Amino acid sequence: MLTATSAFSDYEGLRLLIVARNPFARVGLASLLAGQAALHIVGECAPDSDLASQLERTQPEVVLWDLDWEADAAALSALSAELPPILALLEDAALVPAVWASGALGMLLRNAPPTRIAAALGAVAQRLTVLDPQLANALLPERVALTEEMLTNREREVLRLLSEGLANKSIAMRLGISENTVKFHVNAIMSKLGAQSRTEAVVRAARLGLIAL
Repeated sequence: MLTATSAFSDYEGLRLLIVARNPFARVGLASLLAGQAALHIVGECAPDSDLASQLERTQPEVVLWDLDWEADAAALSALSAELPPILALLEDAALVPAVWASGALGMLLRNAPPTRIAAALGAVAQRLTVLDPQLANALLPERVALTEEMLTNREREVLRLLSEGLANKSIAMRLGISENTVKFHVNAIMSKLGAQSRTEAVVRAARLGLIAL
C-alpha cells in the first residue's frame, strides 16, 4: 500500500476542503485528519451552503466530500466541473455508479483509516483514480473477477508489495524468493495489466480494485 509520506512527496501541505452535509461529520473528519502532516485543512462546509464562497476564499487543491445520501450525489454531479479533484467517502456501494458518473476521481468507504484517506487524497490531487476494492467491485465486477483470475497468488503478493514502493531486491527478501523470480513476476503482472511500467501497473491495479492505495 502507498504510505501517506510517499503519496505526498510532491504535495507537502496539500490544501484540503472538507464537504459534508452533517456538521458532526465535518468536525469528525477534520479531527481525524488533523494529525496528517501532509494535509492542510483550509475549510469545512456543507454542499448546499457557502461552498462557492469557500472555494473562492480557501483555494483548495483537493476536496474530501462525505456523501450522506442520493441528493449529495446529485449536488456533486452539478458542481464537480467547478471543483478541484474530489475524493468521496461513502457508507456503502449503493451510490457508487452515481458518484462515479459525477466525476469524482476517488471513492473510499467512510470507515477508511486516516492514513489511507491521506494517501488517497495525494493520489487524487495528482489526477489518479482511487477506488476502494469493495466499491470498485460495484462498478467493474466482471472485469475485476477476470483480472483476479488472471493473476496467480504469487503475482498478487508481488503486486501488493509493488504498491508499497518496494524494489525487486526487497520484494525477494520479503517473499523468500530470488530477485530474478521477482523480475519474472513483475513482467508477468505488467503484461497482464497492459502496463508499460511498475507505476502504471500499480495505478491500473488500483483502478480495478485489486489493491487499495
